[in-house]
Amino acid sequence: MKRKKLSILLDAFQARLSRQITIWVFISLLVIEGVILIPSYFRREQELLLQLEQISSFTLDSLVILTQQEMSNHQVFQRRIQNIIKDSPIVLGIAIYQSNGKLMETFGEMPEIAFDYLQNHKIFHQRSHDGTRYDVAWTNKHLGGDFILIVRHDASSVQPELYAYIKRIGILVLIISAFVTFVTIIVLGSVVISPILRLRDDLISAADALSKDETKSDFYSFSIQRNDELGEVMNAFNFMFHRVYQEISQRKQAEAILRSEQETSERLLLNILPEAIALRLKQGENTIADSFADVTILFADLVGFTELSSRTTPQELVKLLNCIFSDFDQLTEKYHLEKIKTIGDNYMVASGLPIPRLEHAIAIADMALEMQEIIIKFNEKKGESLHLRIGINSGSVVAGVIGTKKFIYDLWGDAVNTASRMESQGIPGKIQVTESTYQLLCEQYIFEPRGSIYVKGKGNMITYFLQGKK
Repeated sequence: MKRKKLSILLDAFQARLSRQITIWVFISLLVIEGVILIPSYFRREQELLLQLEQISSFTLDSLVILTQQEMSNHQVFQRRIQNIIKDSPIVLGIAIYQSNGKLMETFGEMPEIAFDYLQNHKIFHQRSHDGTRYDVAWTNKHLGGDFILIVRHDASSVQPELYAYIKRIGILVLIISAFVTFVTIIVLGSVVISPILRLRDDLISAADALSKDETKSDFYSFSIQRNDELGEVMNAFNFMFHRVYQEISQRKQAEAILRSEQETSERLLLNILPEAIALRLKQGENTIADSFADVTILFADLVGFTELSSRTTPQELVKLLNCIFSDFDQLTEKYHLEKIKTIGDNYMVASGLPIPRLEHAIAIADMALEMQEIIIKFNEKKGESLHLRIGINSGSVVAGVIGTKKFIYDLWGDAVNTASRMESQGIPGKIQVTESTYQLLCEQYIFEPRGSIYVKGKGNMITYFLQGKK
């Protein structure tokens, strides 16, 4: 407990806000005490001077009697006046005036009060500039006779006493101010500074908790109930933290859903379009049409699929077709080819686009050979007698995306049409290629010449059957 109080006190002394407040409290106390001290100083001065007058009051009575009784005998009057001054240690001089202003006698130091100052006064007081002398004039209006007495007093003891008085009061003011300031620091540290520092730590912890997606419930602000402005700030902090946490949680959930939807959309888009083409569409390119000089296109058709569909349920038929085409899709991934589309039981794939490559014909040839193996294994597993008729051609094409709904990446050109004719006019179980494709592959693959065949729209063409690698 003592350690906790000491910690609060140290925090209060170290806190900049606490120091500013206590400094202003200390200065304010000094100013207030100074304002009180100034009139107190003058009252004390008047008290000390009044004491001098009271001490010399016996001398005044004697002087009044002398001026009324002994003025006729001038020598006796002077001697007795000198004796009075000698017997009074604070009386340094006397001046006697007639009521008409005529100076009658002076003894000792001459007072500084001039007769002209005494008009309309009964008693007149004047202290010298250096503070060591104090003159008091009793006029005929006060004494009741025709004489004016002015007495000079020794006031040298007044100023040191005033300095001592100021010193005592100043020390007392400093002690009171220091005590009040110290108590202010302690109370301020306990009631304001320490809670503010704890609230600051709560704000830092809240930032860490929010960044780590944590619901932190052991904040100092959560455990304190105050019915003041600082309590309202703590309540506002608690409300803010829970509100921000909820908003962040909801935003993260929304972002997660959006991210999931975006990933789904990305996958769907990449299933429809090549990645490079999808990126161009996302970047805002509306019309995509590119020319490629060296491309190899493959068309494949399942022979016997129509007969199979007549004795198989639609669900089973789709399942079988999906099984075969899924294996074909894996080959496109394996050889980095672009599947263009499927139309019924017809499968179309291309190599050399949208990113050109030198071995475009080799990749298509390898895939065609493995497609034949897939059909053989399928027949063995399912007990069917399907055959794959494949046509391949190489040449230049135009590729792009058309339409705004259900768009696909498609190919156009004579090379595409010729590849389609190679498939439609091929032989089941065979891979028929054109002369252009043969020239690209003849050094690495084994071919069987088919000879010249008539191709619709092209006339007679020399074609070959791809049989395997050398």
